[in-house]
Amino acid sequence: MSEERRLDVLRAIVQDYVATSEPVGSKALLERHRLGVSAATIRNDMAALEEEGLISAPHTSAGRVPTDAGYRRFVDRLGHMKPLSRSERVAIETFLQQAIDLDDVVDRTVRLLSSLTHQVAVMQYPSIGAATVRHVELVSLAEQRLMVVLIMSTGRVEQRILALAHSDVDLPALRAVVNELAEGKTRAQATDGIAAWVAQQTQTDAQSDAQTELVPGAELIADFLAEEREERVAMAGTAHLVRSGLDFPDTIGPVLDALEEHVVLLRLFQQMAPDSGDVVAVRIGGENAVDGLRAASVVSAQYTAGGIGVLGPTRMDYPTTMAAVRAVARYVSEILEQ
Repeated sequence: MSEERRLDVLRAIVQDYVATSEPVGSKALLERHRLGVSAATIRNDMAALEEEGLISAPHTSAGRVPTDAGYRRFVDRLGHMKPLSRSERVAIETFLQQAIDLDDVVDRTVRLLSSLTHQVAVMQYPSIGAATVRHVELVSLAEQRLMVVLIMSTGRVEQRILALAHSDVDLPALRAVVNELAEGKTRAQATDGIAAWVAQQTQTDAQSDAQTELVPGAELIADFLAEEREERVAMAGTAHLVRSGLDFPDTIGPVLDALEEHVVLLRLFQQMAPDSGDVVAVRIGGENAVDGLRAASVVSAQYTAGGIGVLGPTRMDYPTTMAAVRAVARYVSEILEQ
């Protein structure tokens, strides 16, 4: 009973401090929450929480504020995330479904998530490594010039103009071979499959001349598929972070510097990715391995082909933020799968 009561006191301190940004005292707890105990009991509970390192006194004030460990205990004990209202869900779905292409989906997603949470929203572009080939289209442009259009499962469309050695390539046959080997495969798998087919054509005399004539074009397409693409992130809402400057003990400079390092953010998403399931991951303050983010919290979830999340001060409305991140990740996955 005493353990549960102390957790109720901790929950109340977190909620009040997030709402007011002012240290919370026992008198305020009595006035704002129905804890059902005396002021003396609350003071004893606060002393016990402080001894556990879950709350601390920022200065000589009688009030207390949550520590990183206190926020962690609060998040771990959340019975459920605050559900989004029906109007919020409809607004999210409608706004995202109005996107016209992949870039627009990403742009709308980060702006929407930042607006919902009042934090910096970050989204990893659909992971190139995890995406699969939906279709490869070949278009003849001019003599010995061929445009390859690559359509990925994430909606990404890439194109490249290739110079062929001969102008009499059988495009329908080349298209059929490439798609048979590439569709449903990752870029790496498709590259390996085409390379193996090319090797087979050059190592045997059993194939027809028509098949052999497709080899140069197939090799060029395999080279195109093998090209490495830079993983990217999109971001919105940095102004929210600046407005929260007082929540950072020294300066928000290191946080802003970390946000500029997209490689750091991509690595962070990979580290926070759950093994499976519809899970929202939370890293609070010192739990972040990135030095610049040790005064911040990161809430993330996985969508179909990458990570999505928000970053802000540790004084964050965790239940609302976690619910928003999870909901937006779900809708993004549904849209991309369509």
